[in-house]
Amino acid sequence: MNTKQQLKALAQARRGVIVPGAFNALSARVVADLGFEALYVTGAGVTNMWFGLPDQAFMGLTDIADHTARIRDAVELPLIVDADTGFGNALNTYHAVRVLERAGADCIQLEDQVSPKRCGHFNGKEVIATCEMLGKIKAAVDARRDPDTLILARTDACATQGFEAAVERAQRFQEAGADILFVEAVTTLDEIRALPQRLAAPQLMNMVIGGKTPITSAEELAALGYGLVLYANAALQGAVAGMQKALTVLRDNRRIDEDPALVAPFAERQRLVHKAEWDALETKYT
Repeated sequence: MNTKQQLKALAQARRGVIVPGAFNALSARVVADLGFEALYVTGAGVTNMWFGLPDQAFMGLTDIADHTARIRDAVELPLIVDADTGFGNALNTYHAVRVLERAGADCIQLEDQVSPKRCGHFNGKEVIATCEMLGKIKAAVDARRDPDTLILARTDACATQGFEAAVERAQRFQEAGADILFVEAVTTLDEIRALPQRLAAPQLMNMVIGGKTPITSAEELAALGYGLVLYANAALQGAVAGMQKALTVLRDNRRIDEDPALVAPFAERQRLVHKAEWDALETKYT
């Protein structure tokens, strides 16, 4: 199977596959190296790590497409790519799907927030009319060149219209052609448990560390019937904590030795960037 078919099979198996987020090619290499089966190219992560800005629609299509292409070149895992609101109306969404599919996306996520969007776990969100989002989903379905490219439809309606309205929207999204459904920022375990019983399509559940949704184990989510369990920014939050820890030691002690509790060893860093393979190529072509 190609990576698109692999991702479809993972979602349909409904065994709670953990999908970590990556914000650049090296973080994607770490995800792949640790044996995860799929990867999420996170818009929030790109915005935070590359711009130093909050997840409030500062990222553009070119930004996420460039990161997708670099990550696609670095790893062979299936890639779910965060396309925010499609970067405009249905026509913009059509164009975004073409661009991201070319960049190497296996699955493209679209959400129903009013633009400029904001992180799904921030306050102050608003959603567009259901009919407008249905047009975007239909445009995305029509735009894909490869029929195996998946469309992941997210609704943020829980925060503004309530759980029942979000479920109804998700059902309509499936009817419009979405392959995977994502009801964002549910706030209770009862809602988490109810979604797989209410929606027929494979679903993704988002676990945001410190967010509005109760953290639930992948084992429990698999038992409930979720296909994918997203940890979009666990790597980012871990990286920030690691940088703060190492740099605090450097500031206070005026030095850092090669302590694996603080920094990755020099040799490990070279392994992750495949230096030995590049050395072999250099020898071959010299």
